[in-house]
Amino acid sequence: MTGTDTLVILGALAAIAAVNWWFFVAGQSPKAAATSVGGTAEVVITVDGGYSPAVVQVRRGEKVRLVFDRKDTSSCSEEVVIPDFNVRRFLPTGERTVVEIEPTTAGRFPFTCGMSMLRGSIIVDG
Repeated sequence: MTGTDTLVILGALAAIAAVNWWFFVAGQSPKAAATSVGGTAEVVITVDGGYSPAVVQVRRGEKVRLVFDRKDTSSCSEEVVIPDFNVRRFLPTGERTVVEIEPTTAGRFPFTCGMSMLRGSIIVDG
C-alpha cells in the first residue's frame, strides 16, 4: 500500500466519521418541556437545518400542539413525519404549521423530515 492509498483511506474514514457526527450528535439540542396554553401543551420547533429543540418533553394524556416554524428552504425540511401518531405534514417555508397530538402511552417517539435526515423526539412522561 502506498502513501497515497493510506491518505485516501484515512480521508474516507474521516468523512464517514464527520457524517455520523453531523446526523447523530450535532443535530441534537437540549430537550424542551412544552408549556401549557389554555389546557394544551405547546412548543414551537424551529426548522432550520435541523429541529430546535430536537427533543420535546410532554405528559401522557395531555393534548400537545407542536408548532413547526420552518425557516429552511431545503427540500429535505419541507415535510415532518411522526409515524407513531400517523402524522405526515407539509411545512411551507416562512410559515408556522400546527400539529396536534394526544399521547396516551409513555415513551420516546421520533419525528423526522420526509427523507429521515433531520431527526427529533417527543418524550412522553408516564
